[in-house]
Amino acid sequence: MAVNSYKDDEQSVNTEKHVTLLRLFKYLLRYRARIAGILALMAFCTAVSLANPLFLQRAVDTYIASGNIPGLVKLLIVAAVLNIIMIVAVKIRMFLMAKVSNSVIREIRQELFNHIQTLDFTFFDGRPTGKILARLIGDVNSLKDVIENSVTTLIPDLTTVVCVTVIMFVKNAKLAAAALWSLPFMIIGILIIQKHSHAHWQIFRKKSSNMNAFINEDLSGIKVIQSFNAERETDATFNMLVGEHCGTFTSAVRWSDAFGSVIDLCWGLGMLALYYAGIKILGVGSVSVGMYLAFGTYIGMFWQPIMNLSNFYNQLTTTISGAERIFEIMDTQPVIKDALSAPVMPPIKGSVCFDHVTFSYDKDTQVLHDVSFTVQQGETIALVGPTGAGKSTIVNLISRFYDPECGNITIDGTDIKGVTIESLRSQMGIMTQDNYIFSGTIRDNIRYGRLDATEKEIRDAAGAVHADDFISKMEKGYDTALTARGGELSNGQRQLVAFARTMLSLPRILILDEATSSIDTHTEQLVQQGIAALLKGRTSFVIAHRLSTIQKADRIMVIDNGGIVEQGSPSELMNKKGVYYNLYTAQFRT
Repeated sequence: MAVNSYKDDEQSVNTEKHVTLLRLFKYLLRYRARIAGILALMAFCTAVSLANPLFLQRAVDTYIASGNIPGLVKLLIVAAVLNIIMIVAVKIRMFLMAKVSNSVIREIRQELFNHIQTLDFTFFDGRPTGKILARLIGDVNSLKDVIENSVTTLIPDLTTVVCVTVIMFVKNAKLAAAALWSLPFMIIGILIIQKHSHAHWQIFRKKSSNMNAFINEDLSGIKVIQSFNAERETDATFNMLVGEHCGTFTSAVRWSDAFGSVIDLCWGLGMLALYYAGIKILGVGSVSVGMYLAFGTYIGMFWQPIMNLSNFYNQLTTTISGAERIFEIMDTQPVIKDALSAPVMPPIKGSVCFDHVTFSYDKDTQVLHDVSFTVQQGETIALVGPTGAGKSTIVNLISRFYDPECGNITIDGTDIKGVTIESLRSQMGIMTQDNYIFSGTIRDNIRYGRLDATEKEIRDAAGAVHADDFISKMEKGYDTALTARGGELSNGQRQLVAFARTMLSLPRILILDEATSSIDTHTEQLVQQGIAALLKGRTSFVIAHRLSTIQKADRIMVIDNGGIVEQGSPSELMNKKGVYYNLYTAQFRT
């Protein structure tokens, strides 16, 4: 299994951190009322916390020193009641904030998912599914704590630090200056650490994305891996990716842990400076016992929020790279999108015209070059040619999964780029080689493209393509539960279910891209009969390497070298004895 797509790291998004944070916190503004209540509770809790050292100082210096026991008891009762209320308020605050943060995460994930579904094939062509899942699940989950702590930690702890600083300087400026002398060293240390920490967490996110992409693709292709005995190679690749994942995580954590060490050191130095200044500089008798106790408590109340803020900043550094990756996708605009004020596509009759169409996937190699043709209403067109000639590209352009670089494509004279994508595709039935079966019942899969279909319409569509024959023989019939990709069905049965799904949508234009490749010859004959009946009067494009299946096509186009090298009815092309004749006779001999 190739591993280059997993080894290649995604490009980092160079966005100012404050821009990403402001964008992230805007989601919180949608819950202003709840957050206002949370802030009110936090203000009360902060006020009680700040008052506790003052209660302690007054108890020691006033009531205990004078032996005023009744006064001391009253003070203790007041303090106890306030602290009990504070504990209850903290619990309520935590509950409310958890609800808000979960709601924000849900909104971000829903918005990201909705946006991903609007992106065109050019976005998905260059990204393994696992890397997209890493953004949608892992990166979004990582935002929960930082969103919650931005309210429950950032605001109250900043308030506490400011208030404690003011109180200490009001109480005794010299003791306050001594206690906080190490603060500048902490700021310098944190600035140095955060730069390296953010860079290492960005690398870790990339390696995590690589590993998720490999796991997703490996499990999706497990049958191929086991059939080719490639377990050792995939084990080696997985071991390499896990090693990179663990190594980058260790490096990132090592830098993140340095935050706490720097703060612990500055905290300890502040405590030493406090007692040194109180004893040696101010003198033992100049500072009361209550004042010492109050300042000791206030220093803890100063440095503990600083520790909390550093942990929050550390968490922010860890998470910001995930937020950047999420917003990078949200900012990705689809290449294929509706024009401004685009009208709805009128009911399609079925004439299709390519007017000097040129297209390439990578802007270097042209797949189609100056292709022009016209298809009449109700005509069945077969596209044949070697692999990579551009057959699927033609039908993808008709469905507007891609837009041509040059030229125009019209249906019934209407340029398909000038109408809404939804109104265009809703009138088309597209069945490709990869007929995806969703988890759910067979009935759910058949009516996937037309949820309002009646039971009779579902069974009629299944009967028309002879899917009803095998479905009715199953124990639960149409209520048979299927897992994703329909592992309970054979390849042929999956394609018949997909046929019924396409037929039920009553398409005006039908596209069959190798749609009968996994159906046995007998079943294919039955399906062709059903298709012929259902497609009467509808325009259809059929891509088939099995040339025997397209002998009833009105016209065959032979695609090669970026254009149409031959076209005509099956008999005309056989009589011409050109490219199609050679393809047909070679396949017949085989």
